[in-house]
Amino acid sequence: MLLEPKQILNEAEESMQAAVMFLDDALAHIRAGKASARILDPIRVDYYGTPSPLANVATISTPDARTIQIQPWEKNMLSVIERALINSNLGLAPNNNGECIRLILPPLTEERRQQLAKQCKQEAENAKVSVRNARREAVETLKKQIKEGMPEDVEKDNEQEVQKLHDKYIRQIDDLYAKKEKEIMTV
Repeated sequence: MLLEPKQILNEAEESMQAAVMFLDDALAHIRAGKASARILDPIRVDYYGTPSPLANVATISTPDARTIQIQPWEKNMLSVIERALINSNLGLAPNNNGECIRLILPPLTEERRQQLAKQCKQEAENAKVSVRNARREAVETLKKQIKEGMPEDVEKDNEQEVQKLHDKYIRQIDDLYAKKEKEIMTV
């Protein structure tokens, strides 16, 4: 069955976009020395028997670069949220003052900064592999289309388009990684 080259290109681009979005999300959850509410995204709290994201039961803010403040909408949720934070693998000790919970982020050591940068590099490499796989699949599909009757020059032109998409998304990955690395290494 002859597929439209546009369809093949769109599928490849969707895969590449998904890899970049996944990387962006993964990097957002890596603590970089300054407070970010997104590091609390994976935490779930028991809200009347239902595991709910922390953001669904409290207001999360960052009053300064090293503090995350959690203001529950219901007072009785303070202890539940505190327990969830203690049980999480964030390694942060919650400060409960009866009104809200504060998380103080300790400054990162040089060794920890390097570990985080290495972790970011690995995430970026994983995203690049996904983009390369999407390119490979698209090129293989285009080559199969020659047997289905697609002219070779059309296949070659579309192969070049796939390569342009690949280069564009690899650049985006490199930019995201460079930005995150700079954020981590900035003292």
